[in-house]
Amino acid sequence: MSNEAVWDRPEPPSKPSPTPLSRELIVNAAIRLADGGGLDEVSFRKVAAALKAGPMRLYGYVETKAELLDLMVDEVYGEITPPSPATDWREGLRHVAHGIRDAAKRHEWFIDLLSNRPHQGPNALTHMETTLATVRFEDIDEVLGVVGAVMAYVFGAVRGEITELRAERTSGMTEEQWQRASGPYMQRMLATGRFPTLARVMHESSDSDPARRFEIGLDYVLDGIATRHNLASRPASSRSAPSAPSTAPAVP
Repeated sequence: MSNEAVWDRPEPPSKPSPTPLSRELIVNAAIRLADGGGLDEVSFRKVAAALKAGPMRLYGYVETKAELLDLMVDEVYGEITPPSPATDWREGLRHVAHGIRDAAKRHEWFIDLLSNRPHQGPNALTHMETTLATVRFEDIDEVLGVVGAVMAYVFGAVRGEITELRAERTSGMTEEQWQRASGPYMQRMLATGRFPTLARVMHESSDSDPARRFEIGLDYVLDGIATRHNLASRPASSRSAPSAPSTAPAVP
């Protein structure tokens, strides 16, 4: 097995074949399988079958499943457009947050592969660079704190949304249908008087769609950052917006 990162390893020389292969073809086939049935559908055998090639041929391009997953993640990072360099920190981070959510809605498995260990593919590094650079603080640790807080919210919120979508497919019930089915039990529990705040949630809260809930939560995080750094009271032109790049465990 090579000690080189897959990003640095050249592909095998092309040879005449009725079933041409490339790293790009392999990655795209793996993404289609994952989009259709989740990460459990991704194997060298199934990818090779989708490409009508022998499984052993794939190892010349990708040596391990871990490498294949890294390549898939990096391909999705390439779908996320960076914020404009001219935008302020708040709108820049909002743009990134929605870009991640949109990518995860297209590729539900993507959120499963995001963790505290940053990915190092070229698209992932570009994503980290442009995200961090939208926060123009002099103190790089403050930049990391701001971006890390936003990403922690985004990852958690998106993971919850994707989990709900999966639960709907598994149970065959929407969230509203599930709530109605569990209604009699919840009414009995609330009638005990032990859960007054939950009773308010049940009877007073307004149902909002997932996109609206995501936006509200994101605003809470961004408002908190603005308050902590006294940004809300400054003119936009003089704000020391969240900047400067680096790799950070909390950044996707």
